[in-house]
Amino acid sequence: LGKTSAIGLGCMGMSYAYGAADEQENIKVLNRAIDIGSTFWDTAISNEILLSKVLKERRNEVFLCTKFAFSLGQNGEISILDTVGALAELVKEGKIKYLVLSECSAETLRCAYKVHPIAAIQMEYSPWALDIEKNGVLEACRELGVTAVAYSPLGHGFLTGKYKYIDDFEPNDFRRTIPRFQGENFNKNLEIVHKFNEFARKIHLSPEEISEIRKIIDSIEIFGDRYNEQLLKLLDG
Repeated sequence: LGKTSAIGLGCMGMSYAYGAADEQENIKVLNRAIDIGSTFWDTAISNEILLSKVLKERRNEVFLCTKFAFSLGQNGEISILDTVGALAELVKEGKIKYLVLSECSAETLRCAYKVHPIAAIQMEYSPWALDIEKNGVLEACRELGVTAVAYSPLGHGFLTGKYKYIDDFEPNDFRRTIPRFQGENFNKNLEIVHKFNEFARKIHLSPEEISEIRKIIDSIEIFGDRYNEQLLKLLDG
């Protein structure tokens, strides 16, 4: 992807998904992120409006990654080959710089790469979600020279040990809709979190540091939440 920070800033939670957000505080976080060198930002849809309030003055300082719509798969009307082909035309026109896929299989990545080079893929990757190590996706990335952009490296914040009960999530927090946070799954996964944090303490590292060290060789990691000092500390680390 060229020269960019290895730890990225996930901006989604600054606009929606994790409950209420303070726009002015988030603008401060965004400016501070640039100041400390965290210049790889991941955004989408309405969150772009918030980012525009910072980027109108500092656009050249940030490597911006955004998403759009859905590309229907093999059972849909539009193939990945057609989608990548259309986006390749936008690259030629200079409207976008790189093509990135999100939540794709190794097969889809290889097919897309035949049409146009894919700079990166975005997948969930954390000590809690190791699927890309087992399903061939990480292997395909290494084979093709594609950067893996890991989102939710702390399991949507759960691996920090901050959340003890489902009601620790605000009523409109999207995590309430994820099966791993529902019913008995929450309690069983909380036991895993306790063991993970115990291990972190034994080796004198934080859960964030373990997640970062484990994958930094293979990927860019996207950390994100609503505004808070802990997020800035992590980005500055």
